[in-house]
Amino acid sequence: MHPLTLTSPAFAQDVAGIMGSATQFAPLVLIFAVFYFLLIRPQQRKHKETRSMLATLKRGDKIVTGGGILGTIQRVPIMQDKDGKQIAASEIEVEIAPNLRVMVLRETISSVIKPLAANDTKPGKETAS
Repeated sequence: MHPLTLTSPAFAQDVAGIMGSATQFAPLVLIFAVFYFLLIRPQQRKHKETRSMLATLKRGDKIVTGGGILGTIQRVPIMQDKDGKQIAASEIEVEIAPNLRVMVLRETISSVIKPLAANDTKPGKETAS
């Protein structure tokens, strides 16, 4: 060992080996983080919103099925499980035309159509000038 060297060559090689393996895994960790924030997390959020929307369906809601059929919910049956708790049934009665009702599965409903508020202003009193 040289008299001016403070660390041994073996120790210096060991630190370089640890840093080398850490830099090999850094791109993998970065790729996973990008996939999580750009793909996985938004998909989980969308799935949660869809489950919430399906759980809150009620009579009178205008819906679109997965097949593109527009209709109005007429009946959402409530069932009871073994413990006596009320749970929503998987089938919903939807009116797709006057006096034409069909049963659809809750899972096939793709969206609820929210009525848009009109942009019209209330007619005010006209002032004579």
